Amino acid sequence: MFDTKQLHSELEFQFALSGGPGGQHVNKTETKVIITWYPLSSAVFSETQKNRIQEKLASRINAEGQLKLSLAKTRSQLQNKKLAVAKLEDLLAKALHKPKKRIKTRPSRASKLKRLQKKKQHSDKKQLRKKPKL
Repeated sequence: MFDTKQLHSELEFQFALSGGPGGQHVNKTETKVIITWYPLSSAVFSETQKNRIQEKLASRINAEGQLKLSLAKTRSQLQNKKLAVAKLEDLLAKALHKPKKRIKTRPSRASKLKRLQKKKQHSDKKQLRKKPKL
């Protein structure tokens, strides 16, 4: 779909202290990964793809035109880095995916008759519940 190696070269990585449980380990090591990527200046995608990415991921792109993604799932920096890159690739793949166009269909004659028959049965059932008119 797109060249992941070229995409990886465009990514900027930052590392920070991650919160949560872990005691001294969390206080000393920077395991949280923050990926910064500029989708509009990317050489990986065509202009139409860039526009689609900007449209679909508009809520994730800030005013400077950067897409920031942070991850602090594990206690390993390398593992978090791999997970963050995979998450970014997944986001881009979903943004570039075009859904199939829906083909309009009409209900068949048999399905219409079946629906009307059920409707009539339901109506009859309701009529039987009423008090008889004397």
